[in-house]
This record gives sequence, C-alpha cells and structure tokens, in this order.
Amino acid sequence: MDRTIFRQEHEQFRDALRRFIASEITPFHAEWEKRQIVPRAVWEKAGDNGFLCPWMPEEYGGVGADFLYSVCIIEEMAKARATGPMYSLHSDIVVPYLYSFGSEEQKKRWLPGCTSGRLITAIAMTEPNAGSDLQGIQTTARRVGDNYVINGQKTFISNGQLCDLVIVVAKTNPDADPPYTGVSLIVVEAGTPGFERGRNLEKMGLKAQDTSELHFSDCVVPKENLLGEEGGGFYYLMQKLQQERLVCAIGAQAAAELVLSDGVRYCQERKAFGRPISKLQHIQFRLAEIATEVELGRNFVDRLIVEHMAERNIVKETSMAKYWVTEMLKRTCDEILQFHGGYGYMMEYPIARDYLDARIQTIYAGTTEIMKVIIAKQMGL
Repeated sequence: MDRTIFRQEHEQFRDALRRFIASEITPFHAEWEKRQIVPRAVWEKAGDNGFLCPWMPEEYGGVGADFLYSVCIIEEMAKARATGPMYSLHSDIVVPYLYSFGSEEQKKRWLPGCTSGRLITAIAMTEPNAGSDLQGIQTTARRVGDNYVINGQKTFISNGQLCDLVIVVAKTNPDADPPYTGVSLIVVEAGTPGFERGRNLEKMGLKAQDTSELHFSDCVVPKENLLGEEGGGFYYLMQKLQQERLVCAIGAQAAAELVLSDGVRYCQERKAFGRPISKLQHIQFRLAEIATEVELGRNFVDRLIVEHMAERNIVKETSMAKYWVTEMLKRTCDEILQFHGGYGYMMEYPIARDYLDARIQTIYAGTTEIMKVIIAKQMGL
C-alpha cells in the first residue's frame, strides 16, 4: 500500500540520507560493532549534512523542518541496520527537553552544538535499583549556594561514553510528598569534576551503540544548569512520553518491514525437498500472517504520525504502538530466523543480528508491561 504522508521534498531528503548512510555508516558498521562504539566524526558529518535535529529553528542552527524529516531518518537508519549512531535518541528524545524547557540562555549555549553534532546528548534516568519506577530513584541534587551537588549512579545510559551533555534525573527534594514532586532535571556537561563514566556495557545486541554506567560523586553543577523549574522534572518527562514512544514504534516498524522483506526473499531462494521452501504451505501461511501484522503496524504508526504532528493527545495510542509494534518485531524476527534453520543461528546471516537487536525494543524506553499500565490508566481503569 502506498504511503501518502510524505511530500516530494521528504523523499528527496530520504534519498540524500540513504546516500549518506551508504557512504559514511554501512561500510564501517561491522568494525564499530567490534569496538562497541562509533567515532565522533560520524555525528559531526551527520550534523554537517542536516541529519541531526532537522526540526530545530534556524536561530539555533536548524532548518525548522517538520517531524516527517525525523521519521525519514528513523526509518532509513533502521532499514540500513545502522544501530550504532543513535541519532533519533539525540534528535527526537533528548534534545527536545532542552528546546522545550531550557531558558533562552541555555538554548543559545547548547542547541547549535546539538544540531551540528559537536555536542552529543544523553538522558540519565535508570539506576541499578530504579528502572520503570522513576519515583524510586536515589540520585540526589542538593542545592548548595549557587550550585547543585549531585550524588548517585545511573546505568544503561545510551550515548553514555560519547555524550557531551547528559540530562540527569535527580531528586532535589528527597522528602517531597508525593515523591515525584521532588524530581528535577539537571544538565551535566562532560568534564565536570565528580562526573565519571563507568564501563561501556557489553550487550547482547546493538553492539556498536555505547551504553554506559555513569557515576556522580559530589558533582558540582551551577544552578544555571537546572532545566525548567525545580521539582518539575517528572512533569517534563511525562510531557515528552508521547513522542518518545512514537519514535520507538517508528523504528521498530521499519525494522519489521526489513526483516519480512529479507525473509520472503530467503524463503524463495532456499530449497528443501527439491523446491523453494516458500512453496511449502506452512511457510506460506506464516509469511501471510506476518505480512498482515506488519501491514497493520504500518497503518497504525502512520496514522499516529499524522495525529502527533497535529499536536493531538495520543499518549494512549502511542503507548499501544510502542508495546504492540515492538512485540510484533520480536515475533517477526523469531519466525524468520526459524525459517533459516541452522543458518539463522549464524552471525554471518543478518537475521541473527536482527533477532538480537530486536530483543531490547520491548524493554527500553518503557517496557511492554509499563505500556499496558499507561494504556489502562488512560482507559480510566
């Protein structure tokens, strides 16, 4: 089915992005996976070519493009299996906090670098004993004169090794009742005394993407690095939930389409019992079922993209998409790997990596279970 949400300029942008990925990312990605990190240069090149924060207003170094340009980036990176440079996390999840809640001074100070790729961002929420329960975080930011003194530990932080700016979720009032009213967002810059990066965590998938522990020990940050108002952090996080969930669904949907396309081609080429396995009725039926689920996902996600751009409140629906599409991707990878037989277990076949990379999709940015909790609350249950 033809998609109708894009205009000619979006497709031109998409073509330029494909060329960029083919020349600057794909030839080197296998090596980055071995090193478990990408070079900073690939971020700067993306910024120089307009592939970071395309929505950013011109006054902060962007071009003021619509969200569909971000959609193009998310989809093409997924289709190229370019999981190392996590551009979408930076451009469409982290930097919007700076733009929406930062002061004018903060915007002028940080946003041009975010758009150019000279400043890479991360957001530090998860802790060793606090994942989905953000009210349970233990990291504190105590006000001392004109500074905040941060103490605590974060883990599973994407872009943790490369980041120049990290938005730290911390308790500025540990005694607040209810607890979420004591949570604030504070921007910590690389090189700040007391801020240390831990080890680059070894993961089962997304091998080229740096994911780290972060440590804060009497880390002194000027009060001017507070993002928004003190105690407003939880509200700010909730405001950005809709786009975060949608970004995840867009990437998972594109990945599912790629896995299905490759799977159909493999089944048409692989022979067993003297004929392509695509001629076996069981394989045909399962591929038909998978294709139906993928098509349903595409229609749902595209509808949500349009509604999100119209600034409608679709927290419930984006939570549904994040849960259902990522679970669908996981099922799709599992089924297509099964069709490969023993070859599917070999890392030389892309499906093996697809299977490993897909597993985190139902966990990060809110687990499937948390998505269901949000949906239930939105239903008034």
